Parts: sequence; C-alpha cells; structure tokens
Amino acid sequence: MNSENKGPLAGIKVIELGTLIAGPFCARMLAEFGAQVIKIEAPGGGDQLRQWRKMYQGTSLWWYVQARNKKSVALNLRAPEGQQIVRELARDADIVVENFRPGQLEKWNIGWDALAKINPALIMVRLSGYGQDGPYRDRPGFGVVAEAMSGMRYVTGYPEQPPVRMGISIGDGIAALHGVIGAMMALHHRTANGGKGQVVDVALYEAVFNMMESFIPEFDVLGFKRERAGNALPGITPSNTYATREGKYVIIGANNDAIFKRMMLCAGRADLANDPALATNAGRVPRAQELDRAIEAWTRAHDLAEVLKALEQAEIPAGRVYDPEDILNDVHYAARNMIERWALPDGKPMRIPAVTPKLTDTPGGTRWLGPALGEHTGEVLTALGYSAQQQAQLRAQNIIS
Repeated sequence: MNSENKGPLAGIKVIELGTLIAGPFCARMLAEFGAQVIKIEAPGGGDQLRQWRKMYQGTSLWWYVQARNKKSVALNLRAPEGQQIVRELARDADIVVENFRPGQLEKWNIGWDALAKINPALIMVRLSGYGQDGPYRDRPGFGVVAEAMSGMRYVTGYPEQPPVRMGISIGDGIAALHGVIGAMMALHHRTANGGKGQVVDVALYEAVFNMMESFIPEFDVLGFKRERAGNALPGITPSNTYATREGKYVIIGANNDAIFKRMMLCAGRADLANDPALATNAGRVPRAQELDRAIEAWTRAHDLAEVLKALEQAEIPAGRVYDPEDILNDVHYAARNMIERWALPDGKPMRIPAVTPKLTDTPGGTRWLGPALGEHTGEVLTALGYSAQQQAQLRAQNIIS
C-alpha cells in the first residue's frame, strides 16, 4: 500500500476476537483497506491457524496472508484482567469481529450488552454456525456443516457419487464476506444517518444459503429438486468442462444464444449452429448431452493452446483450469498486479495474493505480513495507559504475553 494512502478505512479501529477462518478473514479485509485491526490471541499458542496446512519454520504460510496488516495482542480472555483490557479497547473501537459460539463472550463479560453499554456506537460482527438465536444456536458450527445445511453440498459433485466439497473453505469465506458487507452497512448507517451501533448477526449456513440462486423457489413452485450435475450448469446449456488432446481441460461457457452459434461453427458443426430447435436455451437444455459430446469431440482433436486460440478468436468465453504455477506465470495476473512479493522473517522470498477489490483512489494493500504472537501487546497496552510495571505484572500472571 502506498505510504501516502492509508486506505478508505483509515481511522477505523477494529478488535478481532475470532479464530481460524470466518472471523479472521472478515477482519483481514478491513485491515487490507486501512482499518487498524487489533487481533486478540490466547497466550502460549495463539490462533490455531498459525499451525494449519503447510508450515515454514514453525509457522503456517496461510497465517502470513490471513493475518496481514493486523496487530497481535496475546491476552487471556478467561481472566478478569484480560476481559477488562478488552473492555478498555472497545471503549473507542468502531467494530468488534468475533466468531465464538453464541454466549461465550457473555460468559466472559465482554458480550454485546457489556460492550455496547461502554460504547453505544460500537458495531459487533458476530459470525457463528447458526446465528445468535434459534433452536440450533448452541450447536458448534463449522463452514463444512454450513455448506451442507444451506444446500450447497447437495448440488455439488456428480449424480452417481456422494456430495463433494470444494478444495477451499468456501462456507467460511462466504460468511466472512457477508460480515464485511454487514459491517460496512452498519458503519454507513451510523455515520450518514446518525444511527447507533448494532449487531451484525452472520450465520454461516445463512450466508451460504444466500448464494443458492433458484434452489428454493423452483422446488416450492414446481416441485423441481436441483441435483448434482458434475461440471455442467443445470438448465443452462452448453456450459461444461471438456478434455483436450493432451489430457488437459478447458472450461467453455457457450450458453448465450449468439455465442452458442459461434461455438458450433468453431467446432465444425454448422448443422447444430443452424438448427432452429437449438436457437434458444429452452431448446438446448433437453439436448445438453448431445451438445457436450459435439464440443468435446472437437476439443479432443486439438491441444489446449489451439482450442483456447480458436475460442478467443470466435469470442467464446473459455479458459484453462489454472494450477498455482499457471497463476504465477500468467501475464494477466501480472498486469493486474494480483501477486505481491514479500519476504518471510528469515528473508526467504514469498509471493502472495494481492488485495481485492481494486479502488482507484483509495486502494487496499499489504502493509506487513501476519505478526508474531503478541508482537504488539506492549504497544497496544502502552497506548491504553498501562505502565511497564503493570505489564510486567500481567505477564507474570500469564494474562498477557
């Protein structure tokens, strides 16, 4: 991030009480766009994400991205002294992000009622599996369960196989984005409309459910139950993944009426391009398998590079299936500055995803990578007025580290 540009959220103070994915991802986006994010972690081990997936010299590589631009304060929330520090931090905070099970913060005397009493302008983003009320409120909820409850897993995979998951934590990510949207709406209401602070209640299953298109009305009105369809896009034809001569894959979306005609001509099937019955999507859907076979017969006769060149010339939406190496070598990623170069603590270079979305005047950016556990404890407590002696005493009591 340009040192002269502090981001559109400069001056916004955020307290992150979350762990793992949904809450920290939400707070990460706020930090990427200039908010001061103070992440509270348990002394000793910190956020478990520090130890998840691939490690480098004892720290998860994921951590360096997920916690970028955040300040780490190691604080024992189970101790009354730790809870008091949170209340002091919340006194002038704009947003608190948390993803504990509903009721946990209340047990620690740092729930919504306690913090709102101290700071009526506070916005609290609460991410949980099932929301802050309802009969499932107290159940532990992870993104994978939310994906199942929302219907997303039901429609993902192949009809002859059990439902499958995506290769990322999509449920947590979708919930995090809803948390950011809710925080921004509540912040705007507070600023532009003179409103008070409020709770943004994000249930993971509801956030994913929000993405489910016509899943419910089609069943409710027509009794139609959308099923798993592999790589095809049910009811919209042709749109699928096709093999090429050397065994690579290309994704083609030729479901627009005009694009469909160009696709068939590109594939050497003028008969299908000019078939009146296939002129609209309604006519193509019943013949989806026939059309997919025709397209794949063409793609299998050519290498991926030839296929992509022909499709680009015909102005047909298509693309290869990228792996990490493809992304790092792609000219468009490079031109759009979507890969940043940083160094790990020992100096080893590392490339990471850049910040999105792109704002022309106040873009977000990376100011530093995920911090060491408790790296900013002293800085933050000193700003609250805690003397060196007081901090030493708290450390001796294992309240901070």
